[in-house]
Amino acid sequence: MPEVTVQIGGRSFTVACQAGEEEYLESAAAMLDQEASALVDQIGRIPENRMLLMAGLMLADRTAGLEDKLKIAEDQIEQARDTVEKLEARPAPPPETVEVAVLPPGLVDSLAELAARAESVADSVEEKSAG
Repeated sequence: MPEVTVQIGGRSFTVACQAGEEEYLESAAAMLDQEASALVDQIGRIPENRMLLMAGLMLADRTAGLEDKLKIAEDQIEQARDTVEKLEARPAPPPETVEVAVLPPGLVDSLAELAARAESVADSVEEKSAG
């Protein structure tokens, strides 16, 4: 079983761990050292057991705050998933119908004939007014 020496609050500790867990142990010790060093900087030299207890409590407080934030985030994710599921389960809207006016047969020809007559009348009017 490997042993790792870690520094916490300016003091050395040798801790045994499972093979392969050395990096995890060093990372956890670094977090504890950060809290313990802050205590030592604020208070000065304090007994080892008190320093470790207070540093552990500070980490526990931080962890509890993160767990609260995590719970809120998980609830928001669940609500978003529910909303997505509801939206995906909705039936597609009915197709939009567009009404197009249908011209009766022969109307286009009749309108073209009327236009030709109107032009003819216009030409006659112009000729009479010019002459």
